[in-house]
Amino acid sequence: MRSFENLIQDVQNKNLCHRCGGCVTFCTAINYGALEMKSNGFPGYKDKEKCIECGICHILCPEINDLNDEIVKQTGWSAPAGRIISTNIVRARDRQVLDRATDGGAVTAILLHLLETGRIDGAIVSKHVGLFNREPCLASTKEDILDACGSFFDASHGMVLYSEHYSTYSPSIQALGMVKKHGARKVAFVGTPCQIITLRKMQVLGVVPADSIYCILGLFCSGNFAFDDNSRMRLEKIGDFKWSDVKKINIKGKLYVYLNNGVIHTLPLDELDFIKRDACRYCADYSAEFADLSFGGIGAEEGWTTVLTRTPLGMKIFDAADGSVLEKYGQETQPQDQGEEQLARNRIRKLHQLIRHHKYAQLGIDDQGAADPEYDKLVQELKELEDKYPGLENLPGQSEIPNYTRKALNRIIEKSAEKTKLCVEHRIELG
Repeated sequence: MRSFENLIQDVQNKNLCHRCGGCVTFCTAINYGALEMKSNGFPGYKDKEKCIECGICHILCPEINDLNDEIVKQTGWSAPAGRIISTNIVRARDRQVLDRATDGGAVTAILLHLLETGRIDGAIVSKHVGLFNREPCLASTKEDILDACGSFFDASHGMVLYSEHYSTYSPSIQALGMVKKHGARKVAFVGTPCQIITLRKMQVLGVVPADSIYCILGLFCSGNFAFDDNSRMRLEKIGDFKWSDVKKINIKGKLYVYLNNGVIHTLPLDELDFIKRDACRYCADYSAEFADLSFGGIGAEEGWTTVLTRTPLGMKIFDAADGSVLEKYGQETQPQDQGEEQLARNRIRKLHQLIRHHKYAQLGIDDQGAADPEYDKLVQELKELEDKYPGLENLPGQSEIPNYTRKALNRIIEKSAEKTKLCVEHRIELG
């Protein structure tokens, strides 16, 4: 059985450690106390004598291929970018969420909806602790979730923080340690692709604290970046801006720097390679392929979010949020005073979509392991509408995928292929 000592040799010494915290979180959750996260952000021994060499920390590492076949089966993964049941471009209906969002605020809107409807009693997110820096936390209130929204700078800290080192990465798995402490039974997890692989491995093994994870929301990821004094000065010259003028940043194919005066600077990601975290060079997952739902700004207009539903649970979550807390791109251009027949047509199309999703869920992974009691109601409502308005269900375009959605999906697949290619090249160089 391989142990943490092997992780040091196989992963850390090769600069492959993602610092996700999975190894430490498991060791801490079962009170072994052998490992801890060091001040440099990497896992290490806290008390080597307490290590029983169970090997689970080694298995859980996203850089270790153990259990890969199991998580592929668990999530129904398929090439080229994981299982994708549907693609949507949406934004939050709540103006309070939109005003804070990096893109369309879809993640925040869904988390708030899950919390308010009692599906979760908390969410593991990352909150701002100054310029760039984020740290993981367990959000258990609406205010907590809103505080974690977006990538705005914390202006209250001022220029004092410029002498410190910052990173766009948050080791969110560590926040799972708060779940048991605070008595949370079902939590949503928001994280990066590397973190999600570790969580899926925990679920396959059935180890704590994975039993408390209700759903996994993944973020598109081109890589994470670390900013020190020298790199910030270099970026100022490359982008021709001052950090003191920056309002927020975003990464979606490029680095977008939003200034307080409304100007937006863009920088190609290949010009930022000098600040990319080492382990990110060897990660092939762009779109969080093992999540229940994946989110990102690529392929969407400014102020909107592209969302991929990947599992039956992800479908249920999205369907519940769609039309209540989320608005789909294109809907805002439809006339508000629609006639009775148009409203019936729209509802028939929506019912066909919901019924297809419910049928799909019965063949896949169900969050409760039981049939959905709403299914018969949907079928009955559809039958009544089709009887009342014969012929509407056969109108052209009923199942067509909007062109803008298709373009977004193609762009995501392209980015996934690009990241995989770079990953392969870097691993060949690594040997």
